[in-house]
Amino acid sequence: MFEKILIANRGEIALRILRACREMGIKTVAVHSEADTEAKYVKLADESVCIGPAASGQSYLNVPRIIAAAEVTDAEAIHPGYGFLSENADFAERVESSGFVFIGPRPETIRLMGDKVSAKQAMLEAGVPCVPGSGGALPDDPKEIVKIARAIGYPVIIKAAGGGGGRGMRVVHSEGALLSSVTTTRTEAGAAFNNPTVYMEKFLENPRHVEIQVLADQHGNAIYLGERDCSMQRRHQKVIEEAPAPGIDRKVIAKVGQACVDACKRIKYRGAGTFEFLYENGQFFFIEMNTRVQVEHPVTEMVTGIDIVQEQIRVAANLQLRYKQKEVELKGHAIECRINAEDPYKFTPSPGKILTWHTPGGPGIRVDSHVYAGYTVPPHYDSMIGKVIAYGDTRDQAIRRLRIALSEMVVEGIKTNIPLHQDLLHDANFMQGGTSIHYLEHRLAATKD
Repeated sequence: MFEKILIANRGEIALRILRACREMGIKTVAVHSEADTEAKYVKLADESVCIGPAASGQSYLNVPRIIAAAEVTDAEAIHPGYGFLSENADFAERVESSGFVFIGPRPETIRLMGDKVSAKQAMLEAGVPCVPGSGGALPDDPKEIVKIARAIGYPVIIKAAGGGGGRGMRVVHSEGALLSSVTTTRTEAGAAFNNPTVYMEKFLENPRHVEIQVLADQHGNAIYLGERDCSMQRRHQKVIEEAPAPGIDRKVIAKVGQACVDACKRIKYRGAGTFEFLYENGQFFFIEMNTRVQVEHPVTEMVTGIDIVQEQIRVAANLQLRYKQKEVELKGHAIECRINAEDPYKFTPSPGKILTWHTPGGPGIRVDSHVYAGYTVPPHYDSMIGKVIAYGDTRDQAIRRLRIALSEMVVEGIKTNIPLHQDLLHDANFMQGGTSIHYLEHRLAATKD
């Protein structure tokens, strides 16, 4: 096992990784920007290194400074968390060529799954169900593009091979708009991702977003830890996540879960990962794989009792998974609300000093957050400041516990999206379960009207 790990991230995930390390008896190094000098995880880490000014390009995305921090502190491994450099194959390669262990998949695996075209091809070969589409990059010939779209059937969606986070997509409802949409998406993809390659898929009108959590070691073992429903989204950003997904046959989950495990073995996957699917009319369709720990990993931890971050670390240290598939059992239900420093309905960021910070407790409540009373939320990064997770024997109990938790939570000095979560937890359609990925957008638009 490692003696010292450098945490190449910030915010709540940096604290989450730090806590996992402390429990395992591993020393930690927190790297931070000038804006995060007073962060809780910086104070709690065994060592800390300032790697640059507030701008992430000069700090959390500055590879040479992160590597240098690992060298001067004599760390053995680097955990990238999520976001920033977590799915950057060049960073993973640099970490390993510098003599450190990257706590995540191999660089070549990150590259394979980071390109949506090669990822989909790998999944088709592994037997993972995929959305009907072009089967690869779109050709340059306009006639061939039209032919492919007709075969798939409208509406279709044009996607950038190097895209992600809801960027680099364009829905096309008619043939008249097809070629101009392909050209525009190619241009945007080249500018945003330095990769103009695009592909085409059938656009599913009203799907849910359901994902499968996997763990795989370097000895050929892989398991899946059930599924999460992350359909409550705004602009492709998740707002509420839960496990298990309400109303889906367990036999269907078992089948797609096993397909994900088989795919992990086929591509020699290492570490934690998530297969993301659109689910519609009883069918799963693969859209992408996240080769890192997810923001919403706590709901899976709550229903399985498995510490995903610790398993990541163990696997990186070349240990075998501690669990067999038959030992993975989902018990109860867990729901997570992402708490953001933003206006609850206008969604404008609300950075600033937190005057009062009182978090809830009670049976089944977990709060993952790096903030505290007196902490100043910087304006330079993502607005998420924490997560409130509720566990119950049933989904109904989890919802009721989460309502109580949010009613007890007090945040003063900045605005948060807690009022939006409170509204959603009383929404009849959410309470029934199974809303689509478009539900929240439509609900907000109707409220605005």
